[in-house]
This record gives sequence, structure tokens and C-alpha cells, in this order.
Amino acid sequence: MFNNQSLEKKRWYILSIICLINLCAGSIYAWSVLSAAAAESLSASTGTVITASDLAIAFGVANSVGPIPMIFGGAFNDKYGPRLVIMTGGLLIGLGLCGCGLASSVLEITVAYGLIFGLGLGLTYGAGISTAVKYFPDRRGLAGGLVTAAYGFSSVLVPPIAQSLTERIGIMQTFIFLGIAFGAVIMTGSIFCQRCPDNFLPNGTRINTHSTPKGQTWREMLTSPIFYPMIALLMCGAISGMMILSQAASIAKNEIGMGLAAATGAVSTIALFNMAGRLAAGFLSDSLGRIGVLLAALACTAIGLFVLMNSTHGDTMMFYFGCVLIGMSFGAFMAIYPGFTTDQFGARHAGVNYGIMFSGFSLAGLFGPILMQYMQSLGFTFAQCCMAGIAFCGLGGVFAFIYKGLAK
Repeated sequence: MFNNQSLEKKRWYILSIICLINLCAGSIYAWSVLSAAAAESLSASTGTVITASDLAIAFGVANSVGPIPMIFGGAFNDKYGPRLVIMTGGLLIGLGLCGCGLASSVLEITVAYGLIFGLGLGLTYGAGISTAVKYFPDRRGLAGGLVTAAYGFSSVLVPPIAQSLTERIGIMQTFIFLGIAFGAVIMTGSIFCQRCPDNFLPNGTRINTHSTPKGQTWREMLTSPIFYPMIALLMCGAISGMMILSQAASIAKNEIGMGLAAATGAVSTIALFNMAGRLAAGFLSDSLGRIGVLLAALACTAIGLFVLMNSTHGDTMMFYFGCVLIGMSFGAFMAIYPGFTTDQFGARHAGVNYGIMFSGFSLAGLFGPILMQYMQSLGFTFAQCCMAGIAFCGLGGVFAFIYKGLAK
């Protein structure tokens, strides 16, 4: 048995701890700034020209491996709780960042950041978000929005800190410093996280038991016809955002002509609105519905890409406006999908189920940056790359309406 009144108070405390953990784990979205400095350092040490685009594979791998630890860690979390899962994830995040600081080649950074950091990120993020959503069956959108907003806010804080540290001690020592600091915070925070009871329901909460799933297993989820348009919608909604966000600093310098400091500030601004989008979308989806807010996010992404493709050298305000729209819309998908998945398939196996659903985002994280780099290598212009992103937005709209038809 559990004390319902005690858990109602404690759930906000646990939510705040998970937000702090995700603030550290979310440093992945500062990669476009970190990679630029790392590329310069590797170029100087190896005598070979290495660009941020060459290191984009590390970012792609870090995102693509996420579902593996999320699924297996989710199974452990669903049964025993998040403490050990998050602690292990924090250790791997610290080791991965420290490994980047000791790396001397693109391959070593890809292994350290893409594989080790990526596995730790999957464990930490998956256990944290599923635990938060379980504690807030009455406010799943809000809980998902707060936790993912903390995750996104890291890219507001880390870039200027990393830039300052890089100027003082160099990028490689910066990686080591961040690895030790973030690993320590995550592992300490994990001690205060605990498993949410299966039947927890805040006092006064009314949930329609006829429409609420009883807790479908991953096998049952995969046999559901609504699963496939849901995961396809997630992938389409995230891929165009990842094309831009993974190389935002380079785009600001190459397409708009910004200096390094201005490009770093642009990344932080985009991240700030990404965080705002997560908060707003999570809150609105609780009252307006998940799918309606997701459709609005697709429309905003398409508009943002259209603005970017028409931005020319020196159009700083146009660049900011387009990236802000894309960042907010990308944040909406990240905030809504944890609660959206739990709404459809139940909370009992939410850790595993969301890990599987998250593979749609991971495919976007792998495919988006690679697609951008590949199209540019073939001679496609930046505007044409934006057109490809707009096409994915349109395809996402099709999957959204397919879901709505099947859900009825």
C-alpha cells in the first residue's frame, strides 16, 4: 500500500529532481557549438581539415542509439524504478564527455560521444520522462513539457559556458570538465528518484476508465493500428527540425554571415524558444488535445523552413524568426509524445513503450543531419534542403489524419 496524500506532495519534488537531471543530459543540443570548436582542435592536431559537418555523425549516432537503452532500461524502470537506471546513465554520460576530451580522431569522438554518451543519454532520459508521466496521470502534457523543457534549456546554458571554458582551457579540457560535472549531478540526483506505484491516482482526479488503456505491453502496442501513424508522425515532425538544429551554428555562419559569437548566441536563442515550445505545447495539449497541437507544430515548422530558404546573407532577423519557429515546433513533439504514448497504451509499461515510440525520433536524429550533409555534398542549395524538410512536414500531416481516422 502507498500513502496517496504523501505521494501527491512528493511527486512535485521528484519532478524537480528529474528536471535537474535532464538539464544536464540535455547538453546534447549544444553539439553544434561544441563540435565547431572540436573540429578546429582536431584539424590543428592532425594536420587534416576537419569540419563540424564531419563530426555530425557523432550527433546522429548519439540520437540513433537512444531507443536501445530506453527500451531495456525502461523494462527495468517499469518493474524496479528509475534509480539504478538513471545512475548508470549518468556514469555513461560523464565517461562519454570525458572520452571526447581525450579523443584524437573523428572515430574516437564518434565512439565516445555517439555511442557511450548516447547510451547514457537514452537510459537517463527514458527513465526520467516515463517516471514523470506516471506520477502525473492528470497532467501528462504538463509533466512532459516541464521535463523536456529542462532537457532543452541545457542548450541555452551550455553553449556560453562551453564557449567561455573553451577560450580559457581549450575544448578538450572543456569536454572533461562538463563530463565530470554532469555525471556527478545526474548520479547524485538519481538517489532521490523512486518508482511510481502502478495504481497511483491523485485525489480528485477523474479518468474515464472505459477509454483509458489498462497498460498494454509492447507486443500489444505493436499490433495496434494507431501505433504506426503515430511513430511516422513523430519521425516526420522531428526530421526537418534536426536538419537545422544539428548544424544551426554552421548555417548561421555560412548562409547568413554571422561571426562565431553571434552564431553561438543564435543557437542559445533557438534553444530558449525550443524550451518555450515544450512548455506551451505540453500545457496546451492537456486541454486542446495532442493531435491538434501536433498539426499546428507541423505548420509552424513548414513556415519556419520557408522563411529560412528565403533568407539571404545578412538577414539576421529572418534567420532568427525561421529558427525560432522550427525550434518551438520541434519542442512541441518532444513534450507531447511521452504523454501521448501513455494516453494511448497505458502507464504500466510506459517505459518500454515510449522507448519503442522514441525510435521515430531517433531515426530523425540520424537521418536528418545525414540527409542535410548528403544533399549539400551533391550540390543542392540550402534552400533546396529546406524544401525537403517542408515535404516531410506535409507527409507528417497525412499521418496525423490517418491516426485520427483509425482512432475513431
